[in-house]
Amino acid sequence: MSIPSDVNVVWKPQEGSQELFLSCPIFEVLYEGTRGPGKTDALLMDFLQHVGQGFGPEWRGVLFRRSHPELADVIAKTQKWFPMIFPLATYNKVEKTWTFPDGEQLLLRHIKTVDDYWAYHGHAYPWIGWEELTNWADDGAYRKMMSCCRSTNPAIPRKYRATCNPYGVGHNWVKRRFRLPTHRGIIIRDARDSDGELEPPRVAIHGHIYENRILLDADPGYISRLRASARNPSELKAWLAGDWDIVAGGMFDDVWNPKRHVLDPFPIPSSWRLDRSFDWGSSKPFSVGWWAESDGSTVRMPNGRDLYTVRGDLFRIAEWYGCDPREPNTGLKMLASDIAKGIKTRESAMAASKLIAGRVMPGAADSAIWDEENGPSINADFEAEKVFWEKADKSPGSRKQGWEQMRTRLSNADPAPGVRRREKPGLFVFRTCHDFINLVPVLPRSDTDLDDVDTDAEDHIGDEARYRVRSIDKRLKQRNF
Repeated sequence: MSIPSDVNVVWKPQEGSQELFLSCPIFEVLYEGTRGPGKTDALLMDFLQHVGQGFGPEWRGVLFRRSHPELADVIAKTQKWFPMIFPLATYNKVEKTWTFPDGEQLLLRHIKTVDDYWAYHGHAYPWIGWEELTNWADDGAYRKMMSCCRSTNPAIPRKYRATCNPYGVGHNWVKRRFRLPTHRGIIIRDARDSDGELEPPRVAIHGHIYENRILLDADPGYISRLRASARNPSELKAWLAGDWDIVAGGMFDDVWNPKRHVLDPFPIPSSWRLDRSFDWGSSKPFSVGWWAESDGSTVRMPNGRDLYTVRGDLFRIAEWYGCDPREPNTGLKMLASDIAKGIKTRESAMAASKLIAGRVMPGAADSAIWDEENGPSINADFEAEKVFWEKADKSPGSRKQGWEQMRTRLSNADPAPGVRRREKPGLFVFRTCHDFINLVPVLPRSDTDLDDVDTDAEDHIGDEARYRVRSIDKRLKQRNF
């Protein structure tokens, strides 16, 4: 459709990804790629193109950033474009809400975690937008807010829109959700939720800086400044190539190999040490992991092959993750005494199945359970049920050291180049430990400290495993003296 020559065009999509994004009829669309193709402008215009179309106050949208300060750039762009396109539109600085002549509204808000959803529970927004989606460590708030994308008017489009670059703490979950980079431009129609029900269709549209001729013609030095400001090679690849295959945001994604690390369960030799580790949580999930520590002996695998182990190899053989199955990163709010009873019940079942034969020793637990600030400690409740723990090492620097030790052990699972057998102790996981396999390999690094995991991520199993790895390395060092 051509635009009449006497019409003053304030903004129009550039050919390529902007046009595709604004015209896409799919419910959930991610506009991803390099820095600079005009993703934020396109996101705002995606909402604005339905203003003045007869929907009135029923056309209502909300655009999210992760924090209030991050809204500044979005607000500045709306103040640039909206008055030019709709001169009678008004902006309420206190409410951070744009209201248009026919009553349409766009709310500019911040949302950090899934708990913040409750401020919007029951609201109806046929248009919901997310700016820089990889800034969220997990998909909790993103998925929860989808329930608010609705309208009683069947003629109004329902649109769930987001923008992002690769990299950031949410790199891995966004990559998985949109199956990037292999499914760029391919509509995903077979995704299912935790109940096995089909989810609405979704698609990722890729944008590149070289599409934005307006920017590059006006600012030829933009790409050079991007190169200079990137903090590391991965960030540079994300910004200039939109590369989703970089090691970005993950603490373990470059050392995790499920073909090497994930094993079918096997009978644990009687000479191996068996213990458990624990990370406490009530409103947040708790995590219990059962571990077998090899003495270097060989075991026969279910497929009939021999598994040659190294003294100190650590195998996660079972787990109990106390997470609400309906809400990511939400605890079961169980009493410590009930968790202790659950541990004993599970260990009895393991003994009956001859997996561990009742040989579990006390292992490392979050030292916070020994605190007595508000009466008897949590550990006292465990001990009352005859469940005992050892204090995990939480000395200064132990957190970062623990992550690095886990990385080292995962790396040790592969033999060195040119070496037939492994020589250093590794870390392995039984295939039945689904929560570890799903959560730990994709733990994001902190965006401000790349040697640490982002504390907003669902890191409870990671912490619990880290306690165990720290304890074995400490014990091995003591044995060597």
